[in-house]
Amino acid sequence: MQRERSYWPAGSSLAGRIIIALFFGVMAGGMGHIANSKGMEAYARAMRFPIPAIAGWPTGLWLLAASISIGFGIWADVGALMLAAFLIPAAAWFHRFWELDDETQKMMQTGFFFRNGIGVAGALIMFGLFAGLGSALPFTITDPLFSF
Repeated sequence: MQRERSYWPAGSSLAGRIIIALFFGVMAGGMGHIANSKGMEAYARAMRFPIPAIAGWPTGLWLLAASISIGFGIWADVGALMLAAFLIPAAAWFHRFWELDDETQKMMQTGFFFRNGIGVAGALIMFGLFAGLGSALPFTITDPLFSF
């Protein structure tokens, strides 16, 4: 007896991709790094980031490109890697809670650090999903660039 195909897995994957894309593309990329470009650059300078000029609108465009890739399924595997490539250095450089003495700041930065860590985990799961399923994953415009 053949089981009827369910669209729930594909639909939930698409819903998750859209939520990730909205958060990182609109909230973090557009409203954060692009709209507040000077503030992001100033924060990067204060944290002694070696290239503070990329912390504003260039990072926002990077996040926007990654989000469009993930949300629309245009080489979504690459978009997932782009997201991880942002989150790893952001957590390690800007959210070093272990260096802080102020308990309130330490608590905030700890939350930001682990939020980024969860984002990395999600990005890696998405990468594996996109590269592993390839063209079998519905609701994508292109196949992934990588395949397993």
